[in-house]
Amino acid sequence: MSERLNTALWVQAHLWRCSAEGIPAYVVRKGEPESGMVVLKLALPGRRAKVFSQSRDLDGRLGWLAGLNGAEVDEHEADEYVARQIRRDPDLWVVEVESRTGEHPFEGHTF
Repeated sequence: MSERLNTALWVQAHLWRCSAEGIPAYVVRKGEPESGMVVLKLALPGRRAKVFSQSRDLDGRLGWLAGLNGAEVDEHEADEYVARQIRRDPDLWVVEVESRTGEHPFEGHTF
């Protein structure tokens, strides 16, 4: 059995890395500290956004599912998507990252 970093430490490590790289990133909502999954909201120029939900593949590797079909949407629509995800899983963490390109700096491939 492999050891996994708990979510609170995983998020903090990524926020430190973002800070070191000059990428604005914020915890919008703290979830379950040991095993909560993460939703990323990428804030894009022009009040647009993209969202990704953390997931694991069959081998247990972290990855990201593009929410809203991977589309760039109005920020309000992205916030509604995040709210729906929280209603389904109240243990979720929500992290917002400012991105000019639509790419996020967090580990894991996009499914």
